[in-house]
Amino acid sequence: MTAVNEQMLPLVREVISGLQHKPGALLPILHEIQNRLGYIPPESVPLIAEALNQSRADIHGVISFYHQFRSTAPGKHTIEVCRAEACQSMGARQLEAHAKATLGVDYHGTTSDQNITLEEVYCLGNCACSPSVRINDEIVGRVTPEKFDQLVDELRSQTLEVH
Repeated sequence: MTAVNEQMLPLVREVISGLQHKPGALLPILHEIQNRLGYIPPESVPLIAEALNQSRADIHGVISFYHQFRSTAPGKHTIEVCRAEACQSMGARQLEAHAKATLGVDYHGTTSDQNITLEEVYCLGNCACSPSVRINDEIVGRVTPEKFDQLVDELRSQTLEVH
């Protein structure tokens, strides 16, 4: 176990103790851990299992079943490509292929520099401006491959300015 993960365990224990007595506590616990940490550390699985009197396999099964749960830390930025029908009809499939090739990752993957995580989403409510992506919490419409590259360059330059 890494020192970083050891530092996260008190927070995980706090979340578990605050929610374990609720009916159907597993999903609220998982959501809260991910809300606070950005992912569910694998080291938290035994703690959750013990608190809820469930097997580790049961907890892992739920985490792996729902694609919104992450078991690895996300990148500094998250780019979500809309895959809903309106966006698909306006070029989202080509955009997603370009995004994967440009970033060198598939969905749920993070670039080697830990800067960008690529995710899929099924409707951003921006259908009139398809295809759309969400970068962190900002929705961007009418995204072409060229515009995608510009957005990625901006994210990478923000990271360089911080360091």
